[in-house]
Amino acid sequence: MENPITILKDNISELTKAQKNIADYILKNPSEVAFLTINQLATRVNTSTTTIMRLTSSIGYSGYSEFQKGLQQLLREQTAPQNRLTVNLQNVDQDDLWSHTIQHHLFHIQQTMERISKEQLHDVVQRITSSERIYCTNVRSGLPVGEYLTHGLNRSLGNCRLIWADVSDWVDEVVAMNANDVLIAISFPRYGVRIIDFIKAAKARGVQVIAITDSYSSPIVEYADCLLTCDSSSLAFHNSPIPAMVLADYLINAVAITKSEKTKERLNEINEVLTTINYHVQNARQE
Repeated sequence: MENPITILKDNISELTKAQKNIADYILKNPSEVAFLTINQLATRVNTSTTTIMRLTSSIGYSGYSEFQKGLQQLLREQTAPQNRLTVNLQNVDQDDLWSHTIQHHLFHIQQTMERISKEQLHDVVQRITSSERIYCTNVRSGLPVGEYLTHGLNRSLGNCRLIWADVSDWVDEVVAMNANDVLIAISFPRYGVRIIDFIKAAKARGVQVIAITDSYSSPIVEYADCLLTCDSSSLAFHNSPIPAMVLADYLINAVAITKSEKTKERLNEINEVLTTINYHVQNARQE
């Protein structure tokens, strides 16, 4: 499949003024347009769906749907691990990789702090603490964040479960969900289809969805009641969980402090059980 961005650039001089405005928006926001409906794109650019259809037809596509599929395929190729590694190898200082790694994460943690407002965080914490049940879900690279967040929230509240969308039979779980529940969905490129199916099914039952993802163009954004974005790029090929883990750590802290009495009560009960079964090492060194 030919690169739709290249095709658009090659033909831009032959477009009408209205079509050039659309093309300019697409070229500046390809990852967003890849998941917008034609009506949403028309609203963004303040034009008609007919003009968009004429644009895609004039550059050789049967319609907007075919053009959009080309954009989605391009994004999948760009975010494929092997392609990310190839690009990063050209930019990484391999002689000082340790320092470069630290600086990379510090920069993106700072960006996350600037990108998410205190009001957004307050809203998320309020939804979590007032919910009947909390479900965390993820696929693949979101697993470390999902496990950490689930463990921390459950220690405070006792009503949080992890459902790994790729391997769990979440259909059995979703039928019992309702508007009093919260689903925290964690998704990074290349965005698994199974997690989107899960979110849609939960949303249809009135479940509140909190999305933790890398960008506003992520396909789970349209289902989110609350959106928390954090960069997931790394210096190699993988999605890094570091900024999202900092965000998860904040949520665990905020919930524990907001519900401090309940948290202390649960921690005391948990500690009693752990003490009874001699879970922790009492004295690792014998004289």
